[in-house]
Amino acid sequence: MCSPGPWSPTSPVRVSRIESVRSPLLPITPLESALPRNCVLRLLESTLPKKGGWGRGGVKKVIFSAEALRFLALALSLVIFLLPASAQSRRKVIIDQDCSGPGGSNMQTLLLLIQSPQVQVLGITVVSGNQWRDEEVAHTLRLLEIIGRTDIPVFPGAVFPFVRTPEEARLWQERYGKVGFAGAWDPRWWHEPFIIPDLPEGAPTTKSANEDATHFLIRMVHKYPHEVTIYEGGPMTNLAVATAIDPQFPELAQELVFMGGSLHPVTDNPEFSNTPRHEFNFWFDPEAADKVLHAAWKKITCTSVDISIKTRLTPEMIKEIAAAGTPLAQYVARFFQPGLGSDYMWDELAAAAWIDPTLITKRDTLYLAVDTEHCAAYGNTLSWSAKDQPKLPARQVEVLLDLDNERFNRMFVDLMRAPTPAAARKTD
Repeated sequence: MCSPGPWSPTSPVRVSRIESVRSPLLPITPLESALPRNCVLRLLESTLPKKGGWGRGGVKKVIFSAEALRFLALALSLVIFLLPASAQSRRKVIIDQDCSGPGGSNMQTLLLLIQSPQVQVLGITVVSGNQWRDEEVAHTLRLLEIIGRTDIPVFPGAVFPFVRTPEEARLWQERYGKVGFAGAWDPRWWHEPFIIPDLPEGAPTTKSANEDATHFLIRMVHKYPHEVTIYEGGPMTNLAVATAIDPQFPELAQELVFMGGSLHPVTDNPEFSNTPRHEFNFWFDPEAADKVLHAAWKKITCTSVDISIKTRLTPEMIKEIAAAGTPLAQYVARFFQPGLGSDYMWDELAAAAWIDPTLITKRDTLYLAVDTEHCAAYGNTLSWSAKDQPKLPARQVEVLLDLDNERFNRMFVDLMRAPTPAAARKTD
């Protein structure tokens, strides 16, 4: 950055001299708000001619030469190049997530997107999945309190899937076999939908937004047409409802990025080795996922089980994160969940690959859908290659297949160790 130089940037004579010069060619105010004041003053002062007297009120009478204006244009280009990410245009995203917690893949994905200087999180919409919606909302609010980002609004979404019910899922498992993970319906931690148990991280004092998730999603894509990415890390119920209410919703979004589906995972994990086309987000609400995959998105990117299980959050990474000592780092370390399945970075990878697509070393384009027949394959992933496009309506999806694990891990650790960006000024 610019050196302070031998003079003080708060000198009243120097400041009045520069600030009193206003021209359509000098957009000083945005630059002053984005860079250290002395950098702007020195860049602009270097373009001022040395000749000329002081007018009434201490305003410099300036005539810019063509040479000075050319230098000014070059200087402004350099300034824009050096602008911090927070002052440049950031990529807008809405995080639609089954925000189970504390810790784990869902919460760490919120943190990854919030921590990225390239991303503007417009809001978090919550859907039942790994846990019931109200418990997830509480975990999300508490996380935002811990990291000092309560400016990010949280919107409660769907409690129940389109068709599937806990009773139906239990009977389905009795007939076709128990699934490895049943989310909010899993008997290992079952409780009624609207009960919020004691939270290990403490109960939040802040409240969720009064607006529901679906109408927030619709409102944002109309406010920022073709600018908002929808990141989906849970069952797609909220997105399906938004599409049913407003069929323009998908086409007004910039793109859909989601974690879900399973194709040919190479693993000994019985959840997938026995049923390779099974994946929880699709299984929890098959009808919603199928509806969303058939909607008119400009682009769809899928992070499936196949690539997710190639990732692993290790104790060594956690130790490095914890050393940062920030509230965020301490939260990640405290609630780290080692063990088969718990340390896969399911959703973090989907978010990171959206931020930096070069993390992905192999991808393919497939037609995807979800089996909605009430049989053994109910909720399974259906796929066709580009040359085998089905006659039934289906949309092309970019499927991520392999990654640069070393770079992904480094990105995640660095973001978790970084200071949390300051709360944004509310505009919505």
